[in-house]
Amino acid sequence: MRKSLIAIAIASTLSASAFAADTYTIDARHTFPSFEVSHLGFSIQRGRFNKTSGTITLDMADHSGSIDISIDATSIDTGLAELEKHMQGEDFFDVAKYPAITFKSKSLRFDGDRLTGADGDFTLLGVTRPVQLKVDQFRCGQHPMTKVVMCGANATTAIKRSEFGMTKYAPAVGDEVKIAIQVEAMRK
Repeated sequence: MRKSLIAIAIASTLSASAFAADTYTIDARHTFPSFEVSHLGFSIQRGRFNKTSGTITLDMADHSGSIDISIDATSIDTGLAELEKHMQGEDFFDVAKYPAITFKSKSLRFDGDRLTGADGDFTLLGVTRPVQLKVDQFRCGQHPMTKVVMCGANATTAIKRSEFGMTKYAPAVGDEVKIAIQVEAMRK
């Protein structure tokens, strides 16, 4: 009898831990990673990607979780079809060979209950390098219209595109690329 009670107590603890984390699915209608890069030193050119998918897992009590995001590189949007076609080609994103850009977290950083950053692996053109995302806005709560629990954030980082093998026209077209990701995700 005593062994049964201990087994039940252990199982209850494990079950509670297993359900402490919530999983959120990326809302593709409100998640648009964007970038900006210097163009010949004359201006800052911007673009975004229109298709993003993935999941975010958060355990607010434990201040932990994970992020697994996939950006469809073919969905690049610069507002100019000719430029998008060029950027999808071998000179830049080479989408025929590398259709996805990914970020997979290794750890999340919190300040109290506020997510402040994520450290993980960023893969572009088949090259994976460590990247730190800074989160400057983070909120979870019930969506006022859908009544679904959602989390949203704004994350930023900068990379050197040459470190991923994207070297065409550098340094005339800047090597440093600033990335901003506004993300919303719905709890499953």
